[in-house]
Amino acid sequence: MFELLKTDATTQARLGRLHTAHGVIETPVFMPVGTRGSVKAMDPRELVEAGAQIILGNTYHLSIRPGMDVIKHAGGLHKFISWPGPILTDSGGFQVFSLARIRKLLPHGVEFHSHLDGNTLFLGPKEAMEIQKILGSDIAMVLDECPPHNCSSKAAHDAVERTIRWAAECREQPRAPGQLIFGIVQGGCHAELRERCAKALTAMGFDGYAIGGVSVGEPEPEMMKAIEQTEPHLPANQARYAMGLGTPAQLVELVARGVDMFDCVLPTRIARNGAAFTRKGTVNIKASYCKNDLGPIEEGCECYACRTFSRAYLRHLLNVEEILALRMVSVHNVNCYLKLMRDIRQHIAAGTFAEFRREFAATYVPSKNLLHLRAKAKAAEEEEDAD
Repeated sequence: MFELLKTDATTQARLGRLHTAHGVIETPVFMPVGTRGSVKAMDPRELVEAGAQIILGNTYHLSIRPGMDVIKHAGGLHKFISWPGPILTDSGGFQVFSLARIRKLLPHGVEFHSHLDGNTLFLGPKEAMEIQKILGSDIAMVLDECPPHNCSSKAAHDAVERTIRWAAECREQPRAPGQLIFGIVQGGCHAELRERCAKALTAMGFDGYAIGGVSVGEPEPEMMKAIEQTEPHLPANQARYAMGLGTPAQLVELVARGVDMFDCVLPTRIARNGAAFTRKGTVNIKASYCKNDLGPIEEGCECYACRTFSRAYLRHLLNVEEILALRMVSVHNVNCYLKLMRDIRQHIAAGTFAEFRREFAATYVPSKNLLHLRAKAKAAEEEEDAD
């Protein structure tokens, strides 16, 4: 159940609470990504200390390794990974996009060739929901088709029709006790398709609604437009989730457009390239200007990495390829994202979000290298999907 507590007076920003089987989630919320059952380079204790309310797992990857028999024997994903809070599981729909070279779309699901042994795997609505039932996630996502952003109008139309049909099938499948289910709106850059998809899904009655088909290679203005085309057709009294987004600056702008939930691999992914997010932009810890900098990654940050280590030390560790550096920059980046969301919630509650948004935009400087880092992250993510 979702409680809408407050809507900002001058923007569409919303303050809410999402009740799940493993606890209440305060929104807007950022959800660290743990594709294979682990948020990369971080342990559950560090995530709790950072203030993570919910994490993600991936249906496709977990079904292959370790496999459902192992997770079922462990008593579900929460017990298997020792995570006490809520978990959202992706249905595997993103892999329909990222693994296009090794999958075949069929009317009733998706056929994959396993990257482990070449065996044929099939994932349809029934299979996706059965896996998520065994995982025991708090929020299960319907199986959808996420087409490339530059696909033809016909391909976008077909993806929407397939997404609607699969969503209806997912809606009828058995679920774990207390497990919520979210629909996913597709439609690419076509306003009429997004409206069609959103209206069809809301008529079915899901527990929340995700905006899919964004952050798939399209320019940022196109991504924002897709959000704006979808949001008016979603119920005000249910949670709204923008999948796979985004940078700190994007999160602020998307909250202003009425989105409640976010996930993104960027905090840990770019950390492994030596880049750190701060409230004023990104910092390349590997850069020569950090060589003798004995200050923290970010002044004023209270995360363990910033309380304990200097930029100079972390730069040294990165240059000699010590794992501690990857862990500490990851710890900082996740803390940075979660602190941003706490501040956003506080400003919405206080009625000062519009001012916060203006000040953030005025002081945050996007990195010139961020496009390069995002491209590397995207390539690594697609490689990881096939690894």
